[in-house]
Amino acid sequence: MSIRILGIESSCDETAAAVVIDGREILSSVVASQIDIHGKYGGVVPELASREHLRRIVPVVREALEQANLSLRDVDAIAVTQGPGLVGSLLVGITFGKTLAESLGKPLVPVNHLEGHVHAVFLEAHKSAIAPALPAVCLIVSGGHTVLYEIQFKDGQSVDAGSLWSYRKIGQTRDDAAGEAYDKVSKLLGLGYPGGPILDRLAAAAGNVPAPVKFAATKMRGNTYDFSFSGLKTAVLYHLRENPDYLPEIQARESAIARGERQFDQLLPLCGAKTLGLVREFQNAVVRDLVERTLRAAEGIGVPTVLVSGGVAANRQLRASFEERALSAGLKVYFPSPALSTDNAAMIAAAAYPRFANKIFADISLNASASLPIE
Repeated sequence: MSIRILGIESSCDETAAAVVIDGREILSSVVASQIDIHGKYGGVVPELASREHLRRIVPVVREALEQANLSLRDVDAIAVTQGPGLVGSLLVGITFGKTLAESLGKPLVPVNHLEGHVHAVFLEAHKSAIAPALPAVCLIVSGGHTVLYEIQFKDGQSVDAGSLWSYRKIGQTRDDAAGEAYDKVSKLLGLGYPGGPILDRLAAAAGNVPAPVKFAATKMRGNTYDFSFSGLKTAVLYHLRENPDYLPEIQARESAIARGERQFDQLLPLCGAKTLGLVREFQNAVVRDLVERTLRAAEGIGVPTVLVSGGVAANRQLRASFEERALSAGLKVYFPSPALSTDNAAMIAAAAYPRFANKIFADISLNASASLPIE
């Protein structure tokens, strides 16, 4: 019998709902973004995010059910993101999910947002009849997280959608997440929020323009699988301060964004060769660090598989570099599609399936956890 799980995701600034069958088949996936609301502030404003979740969660869930051609009574369980994330945002999804589960008499399944990102990789793999081998090293890289896990089957379980996994953290950022560094550098350059997509496209547009600066590789004491991006962000800041000729362009881009001109085609003409070269070198440094440390971890632990997920996993240069380097190292690397790399509820419903199969449920006392660890 197929198990249909309604997933609800509200950990940050996307209100999302999805229906997934048996942790593998996506019947629907709806995401309402708040980028236009938070863009003018240069980042997510928690109070505004919570209010938008309250406004959008009912129509988003309704649309997900309509796309799946199901009613609420047709689903077998309700899955909600318990954490990590913004507490106010999480509470909106949790409260709505608890209300649905209680009123319908359905099980309530709590899901860790980071585990959802891992399951996003497997959702895409299942569509192609591929089963990534475990154990594996997984890089979760986004605006709020840059962390490496070793993933294995728990308690001797085998390859099955209902199997539980165990997670061992082997590396993490010591300061800024990679996506956070993108956002901060984008703000410094007057390119708005979010920074990842626009910087990725500008880096590609830079081509072979001369590099105005070169960024050295980050050296880490202690755990060499850890990351650090604060120093890189600061290096960009100092370079801009030392070269005031960037300022007219920055001001022009800030004015364009204030007028609502946020599209790539509108901002590209306002970026000179020096700016494009700077963006390319910044991205080269971020991608180099993410790829080298992740592959070093996989080779050091001795696993054959690398998984990469999270919003920054949509970065085209990151994907290309991972695929090239993993191939030469004899490793297999897997990504979700760009649509499932960013926050969505399909990954939450998928991650809920093994918990449902193992009867790991919550009651109405479930609460949000801003820093929930994966267990």
